[in-house]
Amino acid sequence: MKTSLTSSMRSRERGVVLLFCLIILVVLLAGGVAVVRSMNTSLFSAGNLAFKRDLVNQGEQAAADALTLFRTGTLAASGADNASAPASNYSAVQLATNDRGIPTVLLSDTAYTPVAAITITRAADKVTVRYIIERLCNAIGAASKTNCIYAPAITDVRGGDISGAERPPPPNALVYRLTVRVDGPRDTQVFLQSSFTKPE
Repeated sequence: MKTSLTSSMRSRERGVVLLFCLIILVVLLAGGVAVVRSMNTSLFSAGNLAFKRDLVNQGEQAAADALTLFRTGTLAASGADNASAPASNYSAVQLATNDRGIPTVLLSDTAYTPVAAITITRAADKVTVRYIIERLCNAIGAASKTNCIYAPAITDVRGGDISGAERPPPPNALVYRLTVRVDGPRDTQVFLQSSFTKPE
């Protein structure tokens, strides 16, 4: 009688242990799936950050092109910036912007085409760079302090000389704004914006 009671208790114990093992295996499986999904999300985010960083680097080409236009290109001559030059992506007046300060002509492919002709395309990398240079003025023509924004000069130091007469401030520099839109793979899009004065 003792032996039959012991054997029935052992068989019940084996069934309970198996049930606990199955529950633990299901929990471990769920944890493993969560870790794999989390790792995939992290890798996807890291990939997107890498694409964004690459697009920022590609957008630097627009800054180099803009500076070349002012140093040796179509906008280098005195007074060349008084009128818009669509072929050089240059507007002599400040363009309409959205609530984030991005010119609306860069937000749409169709609006961009008639305004500016230059697009930097790197077909191998699937990267397209579009940019607009704006003179921060509200009227076409010669720039003046009443209709344009000027940056204070670094040497804008006022003071007197031995006679006590105050020196006039040095001339200020006219401000331009460069806005860049870079489109890349996986529908990645980056906007860059910077202000600069005419390089000397």
